[in-house]
Amino acid sequence: MASKQMVHMNQGQGERSYARNSGIQNAQQNRMKLLIERAIIDLCSSSTLLPETMVIADLGCSSGPNALALVSVAVEAIHGYCLQFQQPPPELCVFLNDLPDNDFNTVVKSLVTLRRINDPVVVTGVAPGSFYERLFTSSSVHLVCSSSSLHWLSKAPEVLRRNQIPAFYIDEHVRREKLPMVLEAYAQQFRKDFRHFLELRAKELVPGGQMVVSIIGRHSDGIAPFHIWDILAQVLSLMASEGVIDKEKFDSFYVPVYGPSKEDLREIIQEEGSFSIKEFLVHDFLSDLDSALVTPSWIANQIRAVYEQIVVQHFGDVMDEFVRIAERRWSLDASLLQQEHAGLAMLTLSVAKA
Repeated sequence: MASKQMVHMNQGQGERSYARNSGIQNAQQNRMKLLIERAIIDLCSSSTLLPETMVIADLGCSSGPNALALVSVAVEAIHGYCLQFQQPPPELCVFLNDLPDNDFNTVVKSLVTLRRINDPVVVTGVAPGSFYERLFTSSSVHLVCSSSSLHWLSKAPEVLRRNQIPAFYIDEHVRREKLPMVLEAYAQQFRKDFRHFLELRAKELVPGGQMVVSIIGRHSDGIAPFHIWDILAQVLSLMASEGVIDKEKFDSFYVPVYGPSKEDLREIIQEEGSFSIKEFLVHDFLSDLDSALVTPSWIANQIRAVYEQIVVQHFGDVMDEFVRIAERRWSLDASLLQQEHAGLAMLTLSVAKA
């Protein structure tokens, strides 16, 4: 592609915004709360005296109400620990990170809520950039959080683009035949990216520093029968079949995401060697959501909020038609929604710098 793919969620506060269509991500953040609180307890109790300052960072914060959720849990946990053990609280520095095209205007306006009267000092800031690059100075960060972000790759696999191999074939027989090769290309890119992510954070975290992350992945190891963006690709393939979008453009569309298994993550973390795994949780993708909420319209808008920018950049203004076809497809066969999410999992883990 001549231009770099735009990877950011829908901006603002409108009906199509990520801020109003991120219920799945919010449910995952709620699952991370206990692990963040435990990480804070470990950090605060690792020495007799608390450090004078502590730095907390959320990588891939996006925008809307979810942007402050994780760092707010960490700040409250530090305050609670200090009150419980009657220790002077450290001054806190909170950073929110995402790619430069993120809606930081909305994020910055909400940062003020972390500063409260008569509480310890909380200094806030943004750190725009890729989390596949250095973001902070060496040995400066105490806690890193990241929710529903690390399944995004630094780029789609070059080997597929270079050899003009579609990531998703419209013909189901061909798709099943080619899927092992396609998924291996994505898996290789994920291994490279995630290992690099671990190496970077190991340099930035203090000794004993902690990370709590969640990743959209899959339950099974080995060859999975899907991409994690399969639900998007299925609808786009219908649009290509019906002539709504160009088939050649569909064949050259690559979404830079990969859903690892628990075994994938454990293997990469152990091979890289900078971190030890403390806890590892696996949940069904749609668990903890009100089943009455998970309607064809709701799912279509959730997908739109996440993928609209990258789809529009490649195909043009087709998202209204995407939503219409998606709702029609899932309304005609309600079981498709469950089938297409069945193999997906939310992987949540906490690690400590070794």
